[in-house]
Amino acid sequence: MARRRGRGGTRSGRVRVETSAGGVIFRRLEGEPYVLLIRDRYHHWGFPKGHLEGEETPADAALREVREETGLAELVLGPRLQTIDWFFRFRGRLIHKFCHFYLIESPTGEPVPQLEEGITECVWLPLGRAIESISYDNAREVLRAAAEQLLGAEAGAVPVPEGGEEDGRTLPGGSTA
Repeated sequence: MARRRGRGGTRSGRVRVETSAGGVIFRRLEGEPYVLLIRDRYHHWGFPKGHLEGEETPADAALREVREETGLAELVLGPRLQTIDWFFRFRGRLIHKFCHFYLIESPTGEPVPQLEEGITECVWLPLGRAIESISYDNAREVLRAAAEQLLGAEAGAVPVPEGGEEDGRTLPGGSTA
């Protein structure tokens, strides 16, 4: 399925502004929260996310993107977590990207990576391990906000590594982040 660029981008002077939405997907296994991470074509671990289409709200886009990129159908939208932003260059153009993240529960179903979009793997990890494994610092902050929602006062008890570089870690099934 081809992506449409709809409301996802506008121009602001020399910088193109793009808006996306995504989700921190969780489920409880034996009473413990697990988080779904996806691996992209560059071998980075993160969350499903993508551009808003047409007149979609960020919440609607987050649910659609999670369904498309993971194949999970039964989703329960939770609270908005954070909006993160970053700059990057694409085809010589400076992009300022904003991404709205929501906490989304997936009580059932097995994830299937959307290969045509470059999603190479989906893996459920315990919350603390997910925080250690995620590739980007700004996404790690989103996951910490999700941990506060999922664990309440216990969120401080989640082991969080101090460093920012996590490449080379082995994940379930022998994968590395």
